[in-house]
Amino acid sequence: MSASSKNLKHGSFRVWMMAARIPTLPAAIAPVIVGTAMAHYMYSFDLVITVLAMFGAITIQIGANMANDFSDFRKGADNAERIGPIRVTQQGLLSEKEILVGASISFGVSTLIGLYFFYIVGWPILVIGALSLLAAVTYTGGPWPFGYNGLGDLFVFIFFGLIAVCATFYVQVQTINIEILLLSIPIACLVTAILIVNNIRDIETDRRSKKYTLAVYFGLTFAKCEYIVLLVVAYITPLVLIFFGILPLLTLIFFLSFPLCIKPVIAVLYRQDGPSLNSALKGTALVHLSFAILISVGLFW
Repeated sequence: MSASSKNLKHGSFRVWMMAARIPTLPAAIAPVIVGTAMAHYMYSFDLVITVLAMFGAITIQIGANMANDFSDFRKGADNAERIGPIRVTQQGLLSEKEILVGASISFGVSTLIGLYFFYIVGWPILVIGALSLLAAVTYTGGPWPFGYNGLGDLFVFIFFGLIAVCATFYVQVQTINIEILLLSIPIACLVTAILIVNNIRDIETDRRSKKYTLAVYFGLTFAKCEYIVLLVVAYITPLVLIFFGILPLLTLIFFLSFPLCIKPVIAVLYRQDGPSLNSALKGTALVHLSFAILISVGLFW
């Protein structure tokens, strides 16, 4: 047990909050905000559906975090050399059985919400929900975890970006269009950028534990370039959508989030120590959430 975890009590509320990885939850909230805002702008939205979609996204994220905690511990990716935040299974703060029960409860709640959406909007949302749960479990678990085989970035881009935004829009208005798909791209870029910072920070421990992220496959320079490209695409895409009249001019306020990129970019490009990259991870998550809130304000205005 590390020095930072010695004062933590096994199975305490604080430990469970650490297992849920509360700082990661804005990554689940942001797509729901954007999908709901676009539904309001183009059609209408239902507040109850929004709240349920938000809760469903959060519980999927928590379940995925706990499943990831279990799988990374089992595979040796979380070990004494880790420089990121405390992982509760690796530190013995929760048993493997306890973390699996927590993940199962979270996935169970999200499944119940998904069944309600199936009841009100039909089978497509059931398929989307089932695929999302499968992706959450197999990200680091199962016989061929895609997070260990270079596909983590792609799956996060698709499931926590494109699908998360479009599914929220769909449960509100029962249709999908090219406008919401295009708007989901910057959200997908930013949530993937969060993962890339994590992969840059853990590149050496991932390599030793045979967790082959794209950062491990192609190296640090590639990962840095990938991070910058995703940020650039995220900020250019809304400008293109505004230019072609897909988004209203008021959504330009999303650019107020741009200064928040400066510190994370500097850390990713020029600093490779754990504390700097942990700070960059939080900073990129803040960019993601701020971007989503600001562009949604422009859509609701």
